[in-house]
Order: sequence, then structure tokens, then C-alpha cells
Amino acid sequence: MSANSNQPVTPFQPPLRLLMGPGPSDVHPRVLSAMARPTIGHLDPAFVGMMDEVKNLLQYAFRTTNDLTLAISGPGSAGMEACFVNLVEPGDTVVVCINGVFGNRMKENVERCGATAVVVEEPWGKPVDLARAEAALTAHPGAKALAFVHAETSTGVESDAAGLCALATRHGALSIVDTVTSLGGIPVQVDRWGADAVYSGSQKCLSCTPGLSPATFSPRAVEVVKTRKTKVQSWFLDLSLLIAYWGGGAKRAYHHTAPVNALYGLHESLVMLREEGLEAAWGRHAHMHRALKAGLEAMGLNLLVDEAARLPQLNAVLVPEGIDEAAVRAQLLARYGLEIGAGLGTLAGKVWRIGLMGQSATPRHVIACLGALESVLTGMGAPIPPGAGTAAASSVLF
Repeated sequence: MSANSNQPVTPFQPPLRLLMGPGPSDVHPRVLSAMARPTIGHLDPAFVGMMDEVKNLLQYAFRTTNDLTLAISGPGSAGMEACFVNLVEPGDTVVVCINGVFGNRMKENVERCGATAVVVEEPWGKPVDLARAEAALTAHPGAKALAFVHAETSTGVESDAAGLCALATRHGALSIVDTVTSLGGIPVQVDRWGADAVYSGSQKCLSCTPGLSPATFSPRAVEVVKTRKTKVQSWFLDLSLLIAYWGGGAKRAYHHTAPVNALYGLHESLVMLREEGLEAAWGRHAHMHRALKAGLEAMGLNLLVDEAARLPQLNAVLVPEGIDEAAVRAQLLARYGLEIGAGLGTLAGKVWRIGLMGQSATPRHVIACLGALESVLTGMGAPIPPGAGTAAASSVLF
């Protein structure tokens, strides 16, 4: 028996935060309210009807007509794994583009499938080089797939998804695309790109709670799954089974108990995206980024990524010389309830990652972040002109 077993246990009450890190983003009260609705069975006709609506709304978000479009029960990492375990078999070769943490995770998935990963590596903060990716495909004819991250969360850089998918198609390879941070924040055009397997996450620009991975698969990818020589190594993520669950209409076959209330939340967040309109959502993220950038630069702070490849929804900000970046984050959280992210890997201690995703991409968030940063950095001796950041941002916002 635990030494603390006699102590009273009270319900957990999370503190109120402004979530401006790399995810999750703030969740709208409409989504939280939807998740509190009565739980029904996952094969209830009403729930099956809602699943069809989720599929249609995801097709809208992904800009695709792919019939196999679904929300995988698990975070974006589960969506990533679903793509690799279904499309990659032992002995295959996959070209993996790495320009941050999440490209490395793709490589790990390839190797765990018993395949060979041919790496195209770029400096962190730089987009994938199309010429180098093509050279790798040319050097490895018959490669099964080209895998890359559209919006690299660890660095805030966007790669040319349309160009990379076109390369894959030209070389007879599938394209596997990570859109975890891009879906809903910048253009994701699955059909226009000709992408084959695309996955995302619920907690970033869609502003739902973590735990679901929207994904979509082209007819070409589905055919690869149906004709593979070996069993998919994951029963839970086997698309040949999930097709019967997500694509079976009224006669949907039982596969697993879906996270019913979490799917209520995703449905509501997608309804809100549809109400706003994709183009308007993309424009809002870009506008908030321009305001944040203006404020940061007025404070003497710089961004890591070149403007042409910079993500509006995930801003990697260089830490000024002599500033303890972890202490800044700790003070922002303790004093202002504001969460921003640390750098990962080679960027640890060198950048902050400031997210403007979904419901966290608002004028209130931009102004609050700049004001709090000014206060904390000034207290640490940084020479910041009083009010310069918020004034510059306001001139863009209003």
C-alpha cells in the first residue's frame, strides 16, 4: 500500500495557459463542449453517421477526394507509423529527407519495417533540396517511396511538397508526407500534389485535443496495401482492417473501440475550419505571423529560417547572446501562464519555438506574447526599447 494512500485525492484542475509552443494549441470552448456530450457506442448508427461527416470534413481539409481518409486513433506519431508499416515491406528502399527531428523519426520507421533508408540530409532550418532528393531517387531506381516532412516542427521550415511529390511520381515511388504542423495552417493540397500517404495531428492548427491523427491515402497507396507480400507488422494500424471500419458505411466492421468523445471534438474543430474557410484560415495564420515577426524584429530578435521557407504557424526565434533561454521560458510560464517551446536536437538552447497555430493564432496571443517577452528579457538586462514589440505588431494587426 502506498505511504500516501490515506491522503485525500481531489479532481485535477489544470492551470489556465496561453499555449504558444509547438503544440498543443489552445482548444476552443466549442471543441471542449463537444467532447463533454454523452458517450454513445462506437457502432451506434448515429456515431457511424458522424464518422462519415468526419471523413468528408477531412477530405475538405486535405483538399482530396481520396476514399480512404480517416482519423487514426492515436497521435500524429501513430499516423506516421500507419503510413510506413502499411506501405513499406522488408527489403524495400525508401528515400528519407531529413532536415529536423521528425525526418529522423521517419528513418527510424523505415528501418523498423526491415527496409533500407537512403538519407537526404539538410542543415536544420533549411528546406529539403529538390535536386538532392532527385539525385537520391536516380541513384536508387525502384525505391518504394520518398518520405519527407512538409512543415518541420523542430525548426519552423517548410519544404516544397508539390515539387517533392512530383519527383516521387516521376521516379515511380510513393510519397509519404508529414503534415502534422501544416494541416489547417498553410496550404495542403493532397490531390494537386499527387501525394500518396499523408498524415497529420489533431492538436496543432486544427486546435483539437491531442490523440487523433487525420490521414489520407491515394488509390495507388491502397493498391500497394492490398497487394503487399507480407502481413502488416501492426495489427492495430493495418489499413486493410481499418478500411472496413472507416469505409464500410452502415455495415462498418468492428475493429477497435474508437475514442468516441475525442472524435466529437475533432468533428467540431473541423466544422469550425469549414465555417472559417481554408483560405481564410491560411490567411489568418500568415497575418498573425507577420505581426509577430514585426514585433520580434522591433525588439531586436531574429528568426532562424529564411523568409521564403518560413512557417507562419511555427516561429523559431534565435536566443540573444547571454540570455538563458530555459530561464526565459520558465518565467513566461510562471508569471504569465504563457507556454513557448525550446529548441530540439542541434538547436537546443539556441532557439525558442513560438507557435501561432489554430486558436492560438489571434491578435490577443501575439500581443500577449510580445509583452511578456519584453518584460522577462528586460528583467534579464536585454536592451529592448519599451513597448517597441507590441507597437510594431499592432501596426500590422490593426
